[in-house]
Amino acid sequence: MTWRVGILGATGAVGQKMIQGLAAHPWFRIAELAASERSSGRTYADAVRWMQETAIPDGVGELEVKPASPVLECDFVLSALDSSVAGPIEQDFARAGYPVISNTRNHRMDEDVPLVIPEVNPDHLNLIPRQKERRGFANGYLVTNPNCSTVGLAMALKPLDDAFGVAEVFVVTMQALSGAGYPGVASLDAMENVIPFISGEEEKMQTEPRKILGRLAQNSVQFADFKISAQCNRVPVIDGHLESVSIKLKKRASEAEVSEALASFSGEPQKLGLPTAPAHPILVSSEADRPQPRRDRDAGRGMSVSVGRIRPCPLLDFKFTVLVHNTIRGAAGAAILNAELLADRGLLPQRSQVGAEVAARKHV
Repeated sequence: MTWRVGILGATGAVGQKMIQGLAAHPWFRIAELAASERSSGRTYADAVRWMQETAIPDGVGELEVKPASPVLECDFVLSALDSSVAGPIEQDFARAGYPVISNTRNHRMDEDVPLVIPEVNPDHLNLIPRQKERRGFANGYLVTNPNCSTVGLAMALKPLDDAFGVAEVFVVTMQALSGAGYPGVASLDAMENVIPFISGEEEKMQTEPRKILGRLAQNSVQFADFKISAQCNRVPVIDGHLESVSIKLKKRASEAEVSEALASFSGEPQKLGLPTAPAHPILVSSEADRPQPRRDRDAGRGMSVSVGRIRPCPLLDFKFTVLVHNTIRGAAGAAILNAELLADRGLLPQRSQVGAEVAARKHV
């Protein structure tokens, strides 16, 4: 079966990555593109400043960019909207019957909205029935993926929490410029510089992993009980967020056991063979100077998280380095993988369902 996809915020940096990631997708076909009023009514090729290393996929450049209004002829939407406008628009789409798979922060911490990394907490999708009942949604719903830095940290913590328990986490990030979107950080601020502040980033990293690694019970998520302290920095790297992590475990473990837990980690997307899933969600390097953004960010087509420099920590128990491709695994690829998991679980509607709803709305 083929599902028709609508992309909200299609002209932005993450929207472009979504289009790139869906170009030859075996399940999903790009059917609708939506963006701001200044772009609507134009063809995508005319409206977008395309920044990707490959050309606009065949057939996409000719599509008309439409307003981000819930009358799109598609089965579900991927949202790459700016957070300044995303909240109510995504809610409107869900209320109108569209599954909304969002990369934006607006609904991540809503108690009835799943914040999902498919390898880590696929069971949190069981929040969807409660969300629909609580919000009065018929067929639509909201599912989110995490902040781009959170993804790498949470994936590295998951196998360690399962094996040994996590008690405390200290993380310092060195985040790529692309994480700020386009045009992002001014060149005179970024070049030869490190900016030790990213608005809202530390708060996200200190809360989102605790929801993701939390336990689903009685139709709500009980946050994981460990503490996280985060310091976030913007550095002059184009793609790839690097994170220096120190961790205290609840059970004693050796360096070899920590390494094996990370290297052997696998999840539901790998078992199911989902199209965007990497064969190895975590790649562990034994080289002293890896991972590095330029050399390792594209591992697993940008969907694998790289971990290296695993060693004892004199203050906590262990420290290591994490690398995540922020615009693929941390954004566009994360949303696409969530959509694939939803499709496999039968949680995306048949094309006729949404088509009938859209037709009915047009005649109201």
